[in-house]
Amino acid sequence: MAGSLLLVAHGSRDPRHARTVRALTRVIRSTRPGLRLRTAFLDFDAPCVPEELERAARDGIRSLVAQPLLLTRAFHAKTDLPGVLRQAPPALAVWQAPVLGPDPLLIAALERRLYGAGLAPGERAGTGVVLAAAGSGDPEAAETLAALARHWQHTAGWYAVRPAAASGGPRTEDVVRALRAEGARRVAVAPYVLAPGRLPDRIAAGARAAGADVLAPVLGAAPELVRLVLRRYDRAARTPAPTG
Repeated sequence: MAGSLLLVAHGSRDPRHARTVRALTRVIRSTRPGLRLRTAFLDFDAPCVPEELERAARDGIRSLVAQPLLLTRAFHAKTDLPGVLRQAPPALAVWQAPVLGPDPLLIAALERRLYGAGLAPGERAGTGVVLAAAGSGDPEAAETLAALARHWQHTAGWYAVRPAAASGGPRTEDVVRALRAEGARRVAVAPYVLAPGRLPDRIAAGARAAGADVLAPVLGAAPELVRLVLRRYDRAARTPAPTG
């Protein structure tokens, strides 16, 4: 059984990003008080991952689950994080858990945010949803987002669900206008991002520019996200394995 959980966030020059990640950390800690929980960032914010790995080893922790606070499996999950985790002290066994998405709990969190922003459940059939991610040049990440959009449309009864990206994909504003032209009575934008920052701001600006009816906030510390992180930890902690 792994002895600790390390949440690894992307990091951002925007201070709202770190504040949101730390708010999520506090909710997870209050939900599971006995869990030894740490937070680190891949870039821009402190502490960095190597610092937290060293600190964990000094504190006597011998096994640790690293949970990427990432929604799609792209460069950071495939290359960046594994490379950093291989720098862990020899006495510390580290297991890298899978990225958070896709998962039904994330869909539930997206819907919670849409309803909190003013969309009524009874409006599903006439509402086109823009599933707006930060974006990635990784084809696997783009296909995963498209597959999630198709799944959400077919299982939830929306008029349509279409993917968009703040970088490297169809722009939010273009997808909003396309859905309107196709006949959607309402168009809602659901940011598929964890925390605020430059790219989420670009999503919001595109939604406003195109006249979206509803713009949901980022996922943040949604209860479903808290449950998902703890579920991933419990699964990984039952079968720990060192990296490298």
